[in-house]
Amino acid sequence: MRRRTRSLIGTIVMIAFVMIYAPLAMALADSRIAQTPPIVQAILYALLGIAWILPLMPLIRWMTRPDADAA
Repeated sequence: MRRRTRSLIGTIVMIAFVMIYAPLAMALADSRIAQTPPIVQAILYALLGIAWILPLMPLIRWMTRPDADAA
């Protein structure tokens, strides 16, 4: 599969993932995090803000692989 095709597929998957992750993170923040002390809120919001990257890292690596015929 060419890199351009992988990038297209990966972009669509990432958008779909973020469209699911964002409402879940907002629901969690609204229900649980709002009741914690401000310093804990700041830490949890920062963690939720970057947590979406971890499951997508393998996808990003796959998308950026060079084409097999380029070698």
